[in-house]
Amino acid sequence: MSSLRRHEQTANRGDDMSPNHSAKRRVILELYQHLPGQLQFKCLPTATLLAIAALLATSKISWADEGGVPFWLSGQFGSLAAAPQEPGWAIGIINYYASVSASGNVGAARLATINKLPQSVNVNLNVSLSGKSDLAFASPSYTFATPVFGGQLGVSLGIGGGPSTPALSGTRTARAGPLTVSSQGQISETRGGVSDLYPGVTLRWNSGVNSWMVYGMGDIPTGTYNSSQLVNFGIGHGAMDGGVGYTYFDDKTGHELSVVTGLTYNLVNPSTNYQNGIDWHLDWGASQFLTKQFQVGLVGYFYRQLTADRGCAQALCPFESQVIGVGPQIGYLFPVGNMQGYLNLKGYAEFDAQSRAAGYNIWLTFALSPASPATEKPSMLTKSPPRN
Repeated sequence: MSSLRRHEQTANRGDDMSPNHSAKRRVILELYQHLPGQLQFKCLPTATLLAIAALLATSKISWADEGGVPFWLSGQFGSLAAAPQEPGWAIGIINYYASVSASGNVGAARLATINKLPQSVNVNLNVSLSGKSDLAFASPSYTFATPVFGGQLGVSLGIGGGPSTPALSGTRTARAGPLTVSSQGQISETRGGVSDLYPGVTLRWNSGVNSWMVYGMGDIPTGTYNSSQLVNFGIGHGAMDGGVGYTYFDDKTGHELSVVTGLTYNLVNPSTNYQNGIDWHLDWGASQFLTKQFQVGLVGYFYRQLTADRGCAQALCPFESQVIGVGPQIGYLFPVGNMQGYLNLKGYAEFDAQSRAAGYNIWLTFALSPASPATEKPSMLTKSPPRN
């Protein structure tokens, strides 16, 4: 701390020592005292010392909203999303791998949470970050045989977990009035944890080659979460998501096209008094069945935050994110005893990202459901993807 005081005296020699100026000095000292001890940093010759701080890497690794953590995981819906289901129990299992990187205000947003920096402090930074996750998710579901409003009612509950590894390095500069503090540093962490619970409900209708769906999802914040940690697997607050979907599938030609779009509303995070804005998302998939069981095609998504967050630092607001992803997919239907199995591999490369990390993600999905009585054609089975 003595080094900090010497730099402070040198940088402000001859300044007015009014009570207001002294208060600004205390703000700088408070910033210094909140820095995490594991950061390695060095003094810059013309500025007072402030260490660089951490950036969030979560189980959802596609960052957005508060510190980069969205409720919605883009890509969870794809081909055959709105297609009808066979009544009974089913389960979907996903291995999700993601690798992303980012810079700029994504890091600053997480610093304001982890280090408890006053939101009135003006923050500039030159930060590079990277993150990797290798996670597993499971979602048991049940489709009712009795029609509801002329459609198929289904319910599900998703949960996941696994390891996540972020890394951050760069330079940060903070200003409070005439006082400036800067630092260089790096931090990384590997943790495992369990996600929140994700209940879901769907209602599907079918007429020939056309299928429609309405859905609702929620977040019950029961997962591993601590606002001061670098890695989290829950989001620390409740959320609600709802939308509509459409699938075109012609079993004679093998042509298939699916689109699902919806909106997310987030509740206030009680740990940080932060509320994410409203998010819009669209997932799509297009494929061709080369045989009755084997499909190839493309998948993609659009994600856009429609309204600004509340409770973010003044230097960062409005904090609105967006990203686009697109990539290939292959799928295969096969019998498993008296059940039906579905295996799908798809990947997304992301671009046009704003206020969130971007990179690529890979999904390996296995779904097991009651077999269709129509054995002469491939069952129109959605992956019933887990909420991640």
